[in-house]
Amino acid sequence: MDEVLEAQARGGVQPDIDVDVVIVGAGISGIGSAYHLKTQLPGKSFVILEAQDSFGGTWKTHKYPGVRSDSDLYTFGYRFKPWVGPPIATGAEIQKYLGGVIAENGLDENLRYQTRIARCSWSSEAQAWTVETRAADGEPGPTYRCTFLWMCQGYYDHNTPYLPDWKGMDDFRGELIHAQKWREDTDYAGKNVVVIGSGATAATVIPAIARKAAHVTMLQRSPTYFLCYPNRSDLADRLRLIGVDEETVHRCARLDYLNNLKTLDYRSKAEPDAVFDELKQAVRAYAGDDFEFAPHFTPRYRPWQQRVAFIPDGDMFVAIREGKVSVRTDQIDHFTADGIALGSGEELAADMVVAATGFNLSVMGGIEFVVDGRTVDWGETATYRGMMFTGVPNLVWVFGYFRAAWTLRVDLLGDFVCRLLAHMDEKGARQVDLVVPEGAEDDALMPWIEGDNFNPGYLMREIDKLPKRLGERPEWRHTQDYWREAEDIPAIDLAGSEFAYR
Repeated sequence: MDEVLEAQARGGVQPDIDVDVVIVGAGISGIGSAYHLKTQLPGKSFVILEAQDSFGGTWKTHKYPGVRSDSDLYTFGYRFKPWVGPPIATGAEIQKYLGGVIAENGLDENLRYQTRIARCSWSSEAQAWTVETRAADGEPGPTYRCTFLWMCQGYYDHNTPYLPDWKGMDDFRGELIHAQKWREDTDYAGKNVVVIGSGATAATVIPAIARKAAHVTMLQRSPTYFLCYPNRSDLADRLRLIGVDEETVHRCARLDYLNNLKTLDYRSKAEPDAVFDELKQAVRAYAGDDFEFAPHFTPRYRPWQQRVAFIPDGDMFVAIREGKVSVRTDQIDHFTADGIALGSGEELAADMVVAATGFNLSVMGGIEFVVDGRTVDWGETATYRGMMFTGVPNLVWVFGYFRAAWTLRVDLLGDFVCRLLAHMDEKGARQVDLVVPEGAEDDALMPWIEGDNFNPGYLMREIDKLPKRLGERPEWRHTQDYWREAEDIPAIDLAGSEFAYR
């Protein structure tokens, strides 16, 4: 097929390509999904369409100093490929891990880089998706036809990060850069740097920059919880010491981390004050016994209502203890020529400002979707388990977990999609639609996720764009509960009344 495509491209003709499945995105979700499809249903033809010039997704996009995972790689990695490095891994180490999955499973032949999807159209008459693409230069690319769309493109805009429109930004004579748009030639050595933000990105970039900068100030609007611990797994290290094979080490360490996360999630709701006391104790192991938490490290919400930022080896707090980093909790009034004027009336001097202010939500990659001539408004659809949607046949979206590793859902949904496709083949069906339960037609469409349960800014700003929960029905929402879904999703009855086949 490659020779045919090359010949058609030389002649200026964009080919039409038929495959069983199109996987959108070659990040950690797309690569994992492709593995499951290839190993569980080896007879299915598929392509992986990726807008960037290589694989990696998030780990390709982000290049800021110190970029690393915010989850342990025993759970953020796949269940099928053992992780052998430190639990919290650098972006480069994660890229190498993903590259290993591609090479070991021959996925290179399925990858199509620099391929942007312009539009996906479903025809019930043809019972197929038509996927129109564009090359990196904007010129029309091949059109793919497939039976099934597996959306693995993530949930945020990789091109345009969230940057508030602060007054006076153009007046600042130093350099203002968003962490997501970091350039390799960015020079911060010997400079006074202000990092705006207090989430995982800020907690990562601050200690990395502090090694060369004159001083770093973390400027935050409100405090965040942090979890500090040594960047090692004592269980994994012990198992290796006694000669246990890596597959068993990976499985045991994965179960250990999952148990610890489940316990932390439960206790954060049941006894949040006790959890905060333990988080403080862990921070003081690196910041010093006399470290004061008020006012900069006393959040207004309970643990895990927003994601707890993991800090391996407490490196940010070590930098604070050493005087390389200071923290200010205040509002930004406006930028000045030499820094930032705060709501308190004080001014922070800065040679450079790094905005670690988060993402812009991107539902389905911002791609236009059309079903039988009707443009899909995702905010008007209802979701089945946060993966399928009313009125949109033959499509699954991999949307992972916030309080557990994102990739845990990649493996769960990989099994589900392969089981669903095999079930359709057995029935001789080419189309699967969702059916709203009897009696639920008048149930209210409610926000994707309960704000009092999890409410990060990037989600709350544009939550209306996301699909909706169907009333209070547990199957018709994204529960964000891995431990519950690990039992429920494998047990889904594909012959159940929520699925209609033809």
